[in-house]
Amino acid sequence: MLKRLYFVCAYAASWLVFGLGAVALNFYCLALLLLRGRRRSRPAVREAIRRLFLCWIGWLRLMGLVRVNWSGFDSLSLTRPTVCVANHPGLLDAVFLLSRLPDTVCIFKRGMLRNPFLAPPALMGGYTWSMGGPDFVRAAVGEISAGRNLLIFPEGTRTAAGAALNPLKPGFALIASRAGAPIQVIVIRSSRDLLPRGRAWWSMPQFPATVDIRVDCRLPAPSGDESRATASLVESRLRSCLQ
Repeated sequence: MLKRLYFVCAYAASWLVFGLGAVALNFYCLALLLLRGRRRSRPAVREAIRRLFLCWIGWLRLMGLVRVNWSGFDSLSLTRPTVCVANHPGLLDAVFLLSRLPDTVCIFKRGMLRNPFLAPPALMGGYTWSMGGPDFVRAAVGEISAGRNLLIFPEGTRTAAGAALNPLKPGFALIASRAGAPIQVIVIRSSRDLLPRGRAWWSMPQFPATVDIRVDCRLPAPSGDESRATASLVESRLRSCLQ
Protein backbone atom coordinates (compact mmCIF):
# COMPACT_ATOMS: atom_id res chain seq x y z
CA MET A 1 0.00 0.00 0.00
CA LEU A 2 2.78 2.43 0.95
CA LYS A 3 4.70 1.49 -2.20
CA ARG A 4 1.73 2.27 -4.42
CA LEU A 5 1.13 5.54 -2.58
CA TYR A 6 4.76 6.49 -3.21
CA PHE A 7 4.47 5.77 -6.95
CA VAL A 8 1.21 7.76 -7.18
CA CYS A 9 2.87 10.78 -5.55
CA ALA A 10 6.10 10.40 -7.54
CA TYR A 11 4.18 10.10 -10.82
CA ALA A 12 2.09 13.20 -10.09
CA ALA A 13 5.22 15.12 -9.05
CA SER A 14 6.99 14.07 -12.26
CA TRP A 15 4.27 15.57 -14.46
CA LEU A 16 4.30 18.69 -12.31
CA VAL A 17 8.03 19.00 -12.92
CA PHE A 18 7.43 18.46 -16.64
CA GLY A 19 4.79 21.20 -16.69
CA LEU A 20 7.00 23.67 -14.82
CA GLY A 21 9.82 22.94 -17.24
CA ALA A 22 7.48 23.56 -20.17
CA VAL A 23 6.38 26.91 -18.70
CA ALA A 24 10.00 27.94 -18.19
CA LEU A 25 10.79 26.90 -21.76
CA ASN A 26 7.87 29.00 -23.05
CA PHE A 27 9.30 32.09 -21.33
CA TYR A 28 12.72 31.27 -22.75
CA CYS A 29 11.21 30.98 -26.25
CA LEU A 30 9.45 34.32 -25.80
CA ALA A 31 12.70 36.00 -24.78
CA LEU A 32 14.54 34.56 -27.78
CA LEU A 33 11.72 35.60 -30.08
CA LEU A 34 11.93 39.20 -28.87
CA LEU A 35 15.70 39.36 -28.85
CA ARG A 36 16.78 37.35 -31.87
CA GLY A 37 13.81 36.50 -34.06
CA ARG A 38 12.15 33.15 -34.57
CA ARG A 39 14.33 31.53 -37.22
CA ARG A 40 17.68 32.44 -35.67
CA SER A 41 16.47 31.11 -32.29
CA ARG A 42 15.65 27.61 -33.48
CA PRO A 43 19.00 25.89 -32.71
CA ALA A 44 19.01 27.32 -29.18
CA VAL A 45 15.42 26.17 -28.58
CA ARG A 46 16.15 22.65 -29.85
CA GLU A 47 19.17 22.39 -27.55
CA ALA A 48 17.12 23.67 -24.60
CA ILE A 49 14.43 21.05 -25.34
CA ARG A 50 17.07 18.31 -25.53
CA ARG A 51 18.60 19.28 -22.20
CA LEU A 52 15.24 19.59 -20.44
CA PHE A 53 14.16 16.17 -21.71
CA LEU A 54 17.47 14.70 -20.55
CA CYS A 55 16.99 16.20 -17.08
CA TRP A 56 13.41 14.90 -16.88
CA ILE A 57 14.52 11.38 -17.80
CA GLY A 58 17.09 11.66 -15.01
CA TRP A 59 14.28 12.69 -12.65
CA LEU A 60 12.19 9.64 -13.65
CA ARG A 61 15.16 7.41 -12.92
CA LEU A 62 15.90 9.15 -9.61
CA MET A 63 12.29 8.65 -8.52
CA GLY A 64 12.50 4.96 -9.41
CA LEU A 65 9.76 5.25 -12.03
CA VAL A 66 11.43 4.60 -15.39
CA ARG A 67 14.89 3.39 -16.25
CA VAL A 68 16.00 3.91 -19.86
CA ASN A 69 18.72 1.61 -21.22
CA TRP A 70 20.56 2.98 -24.27
CA SER A 71 22.39 0.73 -26.73
CA GLY A 72 24.56 1.94 -29.61
CA PHE A 73 24.07 5.68 -29.03
CA ASP A 74 27.65 6.31 -27.92
CA SER A 75 28.91 5.18 -31.33
CA LEU A 76 26.02 6.65 -33.33
CA SER A 77 27.36 8.91 -36.06
CA LEU A 78 25.09 11.65 -37.34
CA THR A 79 27.77 13.66 -39.11
CA ARG A 80 25.39 14.18 -42.03
CA PRO A 81 21.64 14.90 -41.86
CA THR A 82 19.78 11.65 -41.25
CA VAL A 83 16.17 10.44 -41.19
CA CYS A 84 15.82 8.64 -37.84
CA VAL A 85 12.97 6.11 -37.84
CA ALA A 86 11.61 4.37 -34.74
CA ASN A 87 8.65 2.32 -33.64
CA HIS A 88 6.24 4.06 -31.28
CA PRO A 89 5.05 1.89 -28.35
CA GLY A 90 4.45 4.69 -25.82
CA LEU A 91 3.68 8.36 -25.26
CA LEU A 92 7.19 9.22 -24.05
CA ASP A 93 9.14 7.88 -27.05
CA ALA A 94 9.81 11.32 -28.55
CA VAL A 95 10.99 12.61 -25.17
CA PHE A 96 13.47 9.75 -24.88
CA LEU A 97 14.89 10.06 -28.40
CA LEU A 98 15.05 13.85 -28.60
CA SER A 99 17.13 13.82 -25.43
CA ARG A 100 19.88 11.85 -27.22
CA LEU A 101 19.68 12.91 -30.88
CA PRO A 102 21.58 16.16 -31.57
CA ASP A 103 19.93 19.01 -33.50
CA THR A 104 16.93 16.91 -34.45
CA VAL A 105 13.53 18.07 -35.68
CA CYS A 106 10.56 15.87 -34.82
CA ILE A 107 7.36 15.30 -36.78
CA PHE A 108 4.39 15.83 -34.45
CA LYS A 109 0.65 15.51 -34.76
CA ARG A 110 -1.32 18.60 -35.75
CA GLY A 111 -3.45 18.20 -32.63
CA MET A 112 -0.44 19.13 -30.49
CA LEU A 113 -0.81 22.71 -31.76
CA ARG A 114 -3.67 23.03 -29.26
CA ASN A 115 -1.38 22.19 -26.33
CA PRO A 116 -0.30 25.49 -24.67
CA PHE A 117 2.65 23.78 -22.93
CA LEU A 118 4.18 21.99 -25.93
CA ALA A 119 3.12 23.92 -29.03
CA PRO A 120 5.18 27.15 -28.55
CA PRO A 121 8.55 25.37 -28.04
CA ALA A 122 7.80 22.93 -30.88
CA LEU A 123 7.05 25.76 -33.29
CA MET A 124 9.98 27.86 -32.09
CA GLY A 125 12.27 24.84 -32.45
CA GLY A 126 11.23 24.43 -36.09
CA TYR A 127 9.46 21.11 -35.57
CA THR A 128 7.12 20.09 -38.37
CA TRP A 129 3.55 18.91 -37.91
CA SER A 130 2.18 16.12 -40.06
CA MET A 131 -0.25 17.74 -42.48
CA GLY A 132 0.24 15.15 -45.22
CA GLY A 133 0.66 15.68 -48.93
CA PRO A 134 3.47 17.27 -50.95
CA ASP A 135 3.69 20.37 -48.72
CA PHE A 136 4.61 18.18 -45.76
CA VAL A 137 7.26 16.32 -47.78
CA ARG A 138 8.76 19.61 -48.99
CA ALA A 139 8.85 20.99 -45.44
CA ALA A 140 10.56 17.85 -44.11
CA VAL A 141 13.08 17.79 -46.98
CA GLY A 142 13.79 21.47 -46.32
CA GLU A 143 14.72 20.73 -42.69
CA ILE A 144 17.14 18.01 -43.76
CA SER A 145 18.62 20.21 -46.51
CA ALA A 146 19.25 22.86 -43.83
CA GLY A 147 21.49 20.38 -42.00
CA ARG A 148 19.13 18.98 -39.38
CA ASN A 149 18.25 15.40 -38.50
CA LEU A 150 14.62 14.34 -38.78
CA LEU A 151 12.86 12.03 -36.29
CA ILE A 152 9.81 10.20 -37.62
CA PHE A 153 7.53 7.57 -36.10
CA PRO A 154 6.18 6.08 -39.35
CA GLU A 155 3.42 4.13 -37.60
CA GLY A 156 1.69 7.52 -37.46
CA THR A 157 0.45 6.91 -33.92
CA ARG A 158 1.31 4.77 -30.93
CA THR A 159 1.33 1.02 -31.53
CA ALA A 160 -2.10 -0.57 -31.18
CA ALA A 161 -2.71 -2.67 -28.07
CA GLY A 162 -1.70 -6.29 -28.59
CA ALA A 163 0.31 -5.54 -31.74
CA ALA A 164 4.09 -5.56 -32.13
CA LEU A 165 3.97 -2.84 -34.77
CA ASN A 166 1.39 -0.89 -36.76
CA PRO A 167 1.80 -0.90 -40.56
CA LEU A 168 4.33 1.77 -41.52
CA LYS A 169 3.47 4.73 -43.70
CA PRO A 170 6.08 4.99 -46.49
CA GLY A 171 6.41 8.79 -46.41
CA PHE A 172 9.68 8.66 -44.46
CA ALA A 173 11.39 6.78 -47.30
CA LEU A 174 10.15 9.32 -49.85
CA ILE A 175 11.51 12.14 -47.68
CA ALA A 176 14.87 10.39 -47.39
CA SER A 177 14.94 9.86 -51.15
CA ARG A 178 14.12 13.48 -51.98
CA ALA A 179 16.67 14.78 -49.44
CA GLY A 180 19.37 12.24 -50.31
CA ALA A 181 19.59 11.35 -46.60
CA PRO A 182 20.40 7.97 -45.03
CA ILE A 183 17.88 6.22 -42.78
CA GLN A 184 18.77 5.23 -39.22
CA VAL A 185 16.50 2.60 -37.69
CA ILE A 186 15.97 2.72 -33.90
CA VAL A 187 14.16 -0.01 -31.95
CA ILE A 188 12.22 0.80 -28.76
CA ARG A 189 11.09 -1.89 -26.33
CA SER A 190 9.02 -0.85 -23.34
CA SER A 191 6.42 -2.12 -20.92
CA ARG A 192 3.09 -2.51 -22.74
CA ASP A 193 1.30 -0.36 -20.16
CA LEU A 194 3.80 2.53 -20.29
CA LEU A 195 1.25 4.93 -21.83
CA PRO A 196 0.41 2.98 -25.02
CA ARG A 197 -2.23 3.98 -27.56
CA GLY A 198 -5.56 4.77 -25.94
CA ARG A 199 -4.05 5.44 -22.53
CA ALA A 200 -4.01 9.02 -21.23
CA TRP A 201 -0.93 10.52 -19.60
CA TRP A 202 -2.69 10.80 -16.24
CA SER A 203 -3.42 7.06 -16.13
CA MET A 204 -0.59 5.69 -13.99
CA PRO A 205 1.35 2.76 -15.49
CA GLN A 206 2.82 -0.12 -13.52
CA PHE A 207 6.06 1.01 -11.88
CA PRO A 208 8.99 0.59 -11.91
CA ALA A 209 9.24 0.39 -15.71
CA THR A 210 12.16 -0.24 -18.05
CA VAL A 211 12.64 1.04 -21.59
CA ASP A 212 15.31 -0.38 -23.91
CA ILE A 213 16.28 1.78 -26.89
CA ARG A 214 18.74 0.37 -29.42
CA VAL A 215 20.40 1.80 -32.51
CA ASP A 216 19.79 -0.72 -35.28
CA CYS A 217 20.69 -0.81 -38.98
CA ARG A 218 21.56 2.21 -41.11
CA LEU A 219 20.36 2.31 -44.72
CA PRO A 220 21.69 4.49 -47.54
CA ALA A 221 19.45 7.11 -49.10
CA PRO A 222 17.00 5.31 -51.42
CA SER A 223 16.58 6.32 -55.01
CA GLY A 224 13.19 7.55 -56.17
CA ASP A 225 11.93 4.14 -57.30
CA GLU A 226 13.23 2.39 -54.17
CA SER A 227 11.12 4.30 -51.63
CA ARG A 228 8.36 1.73 -51.15
CA ALA A 229 10.82 -1.16 -51.12
CA THR A 230 12.88 0.66 -48.48
CA ALA A 231 9.79 1.30 -46.35
CA SER A 232 8.90 -2.40 -46.54
CA LEU A 233 12.47 -3.34 -45.60
CA VAL A 234 12.38 -1.07 -42.53
CA GLU A 235 9.00 -2.49 -41.47
CA SER A 236 10.29 -6.06 -41.80
CA ARG A 237 13.40 -5.18 -39.81
CA LEU A 238 11.40 -3.60 -36.99
CA ARG A 239 8.99 -6.53 -36.84
CA SER A 240 11.81 -9.04 -36.66
CA CYS A 241 13.51 -7.08 -33.86
CA LEU A 242 10.31 -6.67 -31.85
CA GLN A 243 9.30 -10.32 -32.16
